[in-house]
Amino acid sequence: MASSQTKDAAQQGTPANGGKTFFGHPRGLATLFMTEMWERFSYYGMRALLVFYLVSGGADAATGSQGGGLAMTAVTATAIYSVYVSMVYLMAMPGGWFGDRVWGARKTVAIAGFVIMAGHFSLAVPGQAMFFVGLILVAIGSGLLKANISTMVGHLYDGPDDPRRDGGFTLFYIGINLGAFVAPFVVGTVGKEHNWHLGFALAAVGMGLGLAQFLIGTRNLSPQSNVVPNPLSAEERKTLLTKVALVVAAVAVFYGAVIAIGAFTLKWAMVPLTLVGLVIPIAVLVRIKRDKELSVTEQSKMNAYIWFFVAAAIFWMIYDQGGSTLSLFSDAKTADKLFGLGFSATWYQSLNPLFVMALAPVFAWLWLWLARSNREPNTIVKFAMGLVLVGASFFVFIVPMGMADGGTKVSPMWLVTIYMIQTIGELCLSPVGLSVTTKMAPQKYASRMMGVWFLAVTAGDCTTGLLSLAGVSLDGIGIIAMQASLAALAGLAVFMYRKKVQVLMGSVH
Repeated sequence: MASSQTKDAAQQGTPANGGKTFFGHPRGLATLFMTEMWERFSYYGMRALLVFYLVSGGADAATGSQGGGLAMTAVTATAIYSVYVSMVYLMAMPGGWFGDRVWGARKTVAIAGFVIMAGHFSLAVPGQAMFFVGLILVAIGSGLLKANISTMVGHLYDGPDDPRRDGGFTLFYIGINLGAFVAPFVVGTVGKEHNWHLGFALAAVGMGLGLAQFLIGTRNLSPQSNVVPNPLSAEERKTLLTKVALVVAAVAVFYGAVIAIGAFTLKWAMVPLTLVGLVIPIAVLVRIKRDKELSVTEQSKMNAYIWFFVAAAIFWMIYDQGGSTLSLFSDAKTADKLFGLGFSATWYQSLNPLFVMALAPVFAWLWLWLARSNREPNTIVKFAMGLVLVGASFFVFIVPMGMADGGTKVSPMWLVTIYMIQTIGELCLSPVGLSVTTKMAPQKYASRMMGVWFLAVTAGDCTTGLLSLAGVSLDGIGIIAMQASLAALAGLAVFMYRKKVQVLMGSVH
């Protein structure tokens, strides 16, 4: 299988259709670039609207904001947002499994595109029931797509040593951030300032354009993306369907009984999802750690990896509040004009992808420049830097929160600064986390460890969701200071124990 994969990938580098390439890369990269760009356009466009739509019409909506939303409290909106984002990343694991064992990467991505588009169209239909159906569909589809489209990028190249490979993934990463950057200006502005459901419909149109691009361009993809690497046997398929049917039946009976006695509330759905999002990451790590087939060296590396996993969960717990806590603050307590020009509060969601595109090349150059003189921080120190920076962003957040207590609208530059600090922290931690995950993965779990890394996001967001479901208001100065202190102390702990962690990592640096 490996040899055929190499052969197929190599053929993609010199396509037969006139020798066309995409900036010197296989033509299939253009297809995947555009598909991912439009998928991110739809995802981040909808995400920019989410908390605003949830609180619209309620007591926690900004004065003068558009009505027609679900009139929820800020606490409930933050919980829904956090659980939703956590489920997107949780679904990446079964998404990868479907690509590996059921449909293959190409078919899985195509199905995911239809599911995401259906989800956004569901959001475009007024009503709370259709709203939650839409969220579920978008979460499932995003998980299916996220886990497989990057794999298909890898299929285009002649193995890991192809000199074009890193550049191809860099171009692909630009597509992700380009879609995320544009979406809040288009989907966000139309949805928040004019009509919520028209905004959600625009997100669906964006995914439709990405899906059309994918289906038209499939001829340029590697034949390997059609292969199911490890298909289920008939017996395995039967066993799986039986287990799924039993679980679905049990859930249906339980919630049917809750509804029948009139006890159902939103928490009956949210709390189990949140707990599942916390239990699964722990269970996965414990299962890998207790695997007796792992060598002593692999066990040691897993001990070290737990440090990185916990650090990442704390980081994402704060970072992902950029779309909830910071968004609500931007709408209610931040001036909506800068240099005399008015703008929508959704535009702040474009800052992170903008800073990523601007600063990622700078950081790549910086690490290389420091490496030449043997001064580049190692992985552990970079993680510590990321944690301290995300903590610092919330310490900065305390200042405008205090200034806005009397009803004063603070300058937008406060939020610009906060998002910039968080992005710098992301560039210290996220790319390094992806790299260290591949380097420290036990051989037996090599293909599954990337899904484990995404579970850190799930754990962090579920922690935020659990706090919100417990009634903790995350927009208070006290809770913001507590989270900032937690991140800073975690960063300090990682730095202080860096030598111990390095010993556990063995030859990985």
